Amino acid sequence: MKISCPICGDRDIREFTCMGHASMLNRPDPHAGAKVWNEYLHNRENPAGVIDELWWHGQGCGAWLVVTRNTVTHEILGARLARDVKKEMRDAG
Repeated sequence: MKISCPICGDRDIREFTCMGHASMLNRPDPHAGAKVWNEYLHNRENPAGVIDELWWHGQGCGAWLVVTRNTVTHEILGARLARDVKKEMRDAG
């Protein structure tokens, strides 16, 4: 399988490490309280189908990516720089 890194182009998936759901980009305020932080750190949805995940290109350029992947077929549908996704999230809301 390959992931198309926006910086390096198509690369073998073994160059990347999956770090979890892309919602990790939306961190709570540091003073949000234990309940909010517990929810953020420990509770994740595990849907079947297309999701956005946070991946690190550790064996390449070192970029953090949001990879869109189908959890049923494992098909990689796209990848964007996490910094761009985070900016979009901030601008949206």
